[in-house]
Amino acid sequence: MELEKLFNQKFLYDLSFFNFENAITATYFADADLNIIKVNKNFRSLFNSDVTLEGQNLLTLLGLLDVAQSYISEFKQKLTKDGKLLIHKIKIKVGDEERYFTLASTRTSSAFSNELIGVQGQLIDRTNEVTLQEKNEELLIDNEKAYEELSLKTERLEKISNQLAKYLSPQIYKNIFETDTDKVETYTRKKLTIFFSDIKEFTNLSDRLDPDLLAEIINEYLSEMTEIALQFGGTIDKFIGDAILIFFGDPETKGTAVDAKRCLDMAIAMRNRVGELDEVWKKEKGISQGLQVRTGISTGYCTVGNFGSVQRVDYTVLGSPVNLAARLEAACSPQEILVSPETKGLVSDLFEFEEKKPIKLKGFSDTVKPYQLIIDNENEKRVAHSLHSSETLEVIVKKPDDLEEILRELKSIQD
Repeated sequence: MELEKLFNQKFLYDLSFFNFENAITATYFADADLNIIKVNKNFRSLFNSDVTLEGQNLLTLLGLLDVAQSYISEFKQKLTKDGKLLIHKIKIKVGDEERYFTLASTRTSSAFSNELIGVQGQLIDRTNEVTLQEKNEELLIDNEKAYEELSLKTERLEKISNQLAKYLSPQIYKNIFETDTDKVETYTRKKLTIFFSDIKEFTNLSDRLDPDLLAEIINEYLSEMTEIALQFGGTIDKFIGDAILIFFGDPETKGTAVDAKRCLDMAIAMRNRVGELDEVWKKEKGISQGLQVRTGISTGYCTVGNFGSVQRVDYTVLGSPVNLAARLEAACSPQEILVSPETKGLVSDLFEFEEKKPIKLKGFSDTVKPYQLIIDNENEKRVAHSLHSSETLEVIVKKPDDLEEILRELKSIQD
């Protein structure tokens, strides 16, 4: 009697596939025509309870699980050709949930019993692995997008910072954009030399000139004065119409005496340049009278830093030396440079001064003795040499709408 006749069919399957129920994967055994003979509980859990699995064709069951037809065809072709197959990722619909599995199958053979010849396989759940991989891929894509957006914003910020540099003194620009702190309410008390100038009877001049010609002249004047200020290391505080406020000693200083000397050298250079511009304007613009520029300079302790409101701050200088420079400017004659006693004391070995009578200035309880700077040939030569030895700076006085465009760009980046 043949040995297989001693055992019934069910006993053979149970003996050969006793580990089915203990497998953590969804396993099945089908005959050579892929008709299901035996499955474990994990395989059965993939289907509704009313679906009969035994006797059903495996390919039909894969269709019930919404496996793509391309995978079903691949399964059939590889099993026929190679007798085994491995499909790494197939999507299966279990109830309302989409899950991912690896499908592995192989044909079986047996010298013991023909009942054991068929196809054995398993579905290995990869849902968590695939989900994690997809999330990682999404995260990588999001990171790439964020990097691209950051790079774009960085480029735009660099462009904006370069545009803003046209509105700021190099010293202030460096202090704002290269400092490590984000504290805005910063100020300090320093000994500074203050320069203040304006054009006498500018209002009358503006009433006489065509608006376009006036704008052309004042822009050229301010541009030329700005270039000279930057060449001598001055910090341009602000333009107030035709008036100019500049200080020396912050953010950078080479000592109080050197700061005062550079300020006076700058004032001489400006005076000379205004004289040159006057000659050009008389010939080319038809302006009979030149610009009547007056200059006041003082030295003393000031508070310098960021002042303003919550919405807007301004890097500026405050203190009595600022008021004194403005009062001296108002008291001097056109093309003259008046300095305070303290400024004169710092540079008396380098410049000559004419002592003026003490004057009573608004805002000061005591009289002030001003000194008029005497400009001699030696000073002229030194200033000229300083100008020619300085680096050439590109200075552009931009229109208000340029600044508005920069602010709109900053707002778009913030949004």
